[in-house]
Amino acid sequence: MNWRAFLIVLLFLSDLPAGAQEEPDRIDLNGYITGLQTAIFEEVSGDWVNDNLLHNRLNFRIYAGSKVTFGLEMRNRMFTGDMVRTGPEYADNIGTDPGVADLSWNIINENSVLINTTIDRLWVDYSSGIVQLRIGRQRINWGQTFVWNPNDIFNAYSYFDFDYTERPGSDAIRLQIYPSYSSTIDLAVKMDSDDDLTAAGLVRVNRWGYDFQFLAGYVNSEDLVIGTGWSGAFGSTSFRGEASWFQPFENFGDTTGTGLFTISFDRSFSSNAMVQLQAMYCNNPLDFDDFESFYSGNLTAKDLAFSDFSLFGSLVYPITPLFNLGLSAIWYPGLNGYFAGPTIDWSVAENVDFSFIWQHFDSNPDNGRQKINLAFLRFKHSF
Repeated sequence: MNWRAFLIVLLFLSDLPAGAQEEPDRIDLNGYITGLQTAIFEEVSGDWVNDNLLHNRLNFRIYAGSKVTFGLEMRNRMFTGDMVRTGPEYADNIGTDPGVADLSWNIINENSVLINTTIDRLWVDYSSGIVQLRIGRQRINWGQTFVWNPNDIFNAYSYFDFDYTERPGSDAIRLQIYPSYSSTIDLAVKMDSDDDLTAAGLVRVNRWGYDFQFLAGYVNSEDLVIGTGWSGAFGSTSFRGEASWFQPFENFGDTTGTGLFTISFDRSFSSNAMVQLQAMYCNNPLDFDDFESFYSGNLTAKDLAFSDFSLFGSLVYPITPLFNLGLSAIWYPGLNGYFAGPTIDWSVAENVDFSFIWQHFDSNPDNGRQKINLAFLRFKHSF
């Protein structure tokens, strides 16, 4: 299905619910503009790779009556710098759309500049009573924890891709039913550009002050999955966790499955400081090739681990209400390696923020020691 057919299907479906032909009650627009300067190097005294990204996001909502909503969200990005000049593979990677519909276009692709437009949300939503139906490109977030989400089988993402806060979307049909104020039945079906199918259901209930969820389904035309997750608190500390088991459909009777289990704790203090801890175990982690794996745009929920055990910790401390210091770290025992990332966030004015982020990776796997530094300066204006 090409993007034109995809749009036609959405428009046709939008005619189905009663009231969809009414004049829009309201049209909302918001978004932001960011400027991101990046430097990549192994040693400060060595060679640097420098890049710049100018990123504009636009989020549209059209409310047609009380039951029907249309959503359109897009990313407009201009890349300049050393990476653009590496060759056509970089531009092809930026312009690749993993969805059923190809909604990503490299508008300008020259030796020193690349401009890309991508529609990562395009849906129609119908809500009535206890039922909500959404069709189109959308975010289906089943994760409960912060860094690694084995339950997030539709939209896995990399923790290190901090500039994409909205996270990827899926070309999907999603039906949510709310039998009570504390329970949900969630059914979703997704297809991608390789015609791989993901179909799953989730039930969420509340007991003893905790939200529990249970899921089962078929992922990427490859694995059967079962999983569970929870979120709640004891005292002033939040306690969350997720577990998923992926069993190859064609080898259902053997022991080649992959299991991921993660728990996390987070706590805020009276000073507005926040501490987060998360640990993950995987019986079948991915082979580590290089640090580019961490930034992969095609991660699945089964591909989150590069070490049997992974341990994450972070601290954010507000020096003033407008100036925050942060430090996060991950230990990868299986790689003899670690990640460390200090951050500075400064709210310069209303809707204007400045950030400095440093990501340092160091490992010593069987293929030899590797390390890399990524330093970012970001300016962001929201509207």
